[in-house]
Amino acid sequence: MEALLTSRAVPVQVPCRKLSSLSDDLSCLELRRYPCRRGGVSIMSHPRLVRLVTASVQPQRVSALGHQGNTAPSKEILDLWGNVEAVCFDVDSTVCVDEGIDELAEFCGAGKAVAEWTARAMGGSVPFEEALAARLSLFKPSLSKVDEYLEKTPPRLSPGIEELVKKLRDNKIDVYLISGGFRQMINPVASILGIPRENIFANNLLFGNSGEFVGFDEKEPTSRSGGKAKAVQHIRKGSSYKTMVMIGDGATDLEARIPGGGLVHMLRWSSAS
Repeated sequence: MEALLTSRAVPVQVPCRKLSSLSDDLSCLELRRYPCRRGGVSIMSHPRLVRLVTASVQPQRVSALGHQGNTAPSKEILDLWGNVEAVCFDVDSTVCVDEGIDELAEFCGAGKAVAEWTARAMGGSVPFEEALAARLSLFKPSLSKVDEYLEKTPPRLSPGIEELVKKLRDNKIDVYLISGGFRQMINPVASILGIPRENIFANNLLFGNSGEFVGFDEKEPTSRSGGKAKAVQHIRKGSSYKTMVMIGDGATDLEARIPGGGLVHMLRWSSAS
């Protein structure tokens, strides 16, 4: 998760309080700027419930937002939430508190080995498609095993996510799920949050006639590095959105920034321990 942070920008934890509006918990922030070779990164603190880090695509600047006391939200934060038309969420360790593939692997008896690969994939040290194939090859989940896991393990949502998604939808802001996880495990999450299936971009496990694992759908954009950026681009092409937000916790989420500009912002959601 630290792949999204610069060495100069460290999130600051502040006391937890209940989320009451889209901008309420984005207060107490002060903007500081540092030179950067690529797109700008704005980092903001959030209550113990979550920490948010926002990276907006602005050339030549990095912006760090730190806690400065009980002040009103900055104009930059208010403008962001006042103009946003769509929010795209990562799922693993963002909407949900765990990594879905790690939990499924643990259920199938290969948790430790798969978790090590997940850490490498999240940090961006290996191509995502390589890490995905390697992890699945370690335990090859059958259809019956996936169904058993889903029956015995209901989704564990991050604290506050249902409320946040409801507030977004109440404010006529469209919500999407963009994940390197699997549709079989994400569909129940989307149902709980009231997100339509057509707003899900995720991978798909493939099974043979007897339910045996045969692989994953490599045509899904999220099955490879840079896939989340392609998913965001697909959403933008099919809509009139001028300002979008991507909320996630890993290197693949940071890739969702559109090269060359565009009002797409990156927010980092990290459940506090």
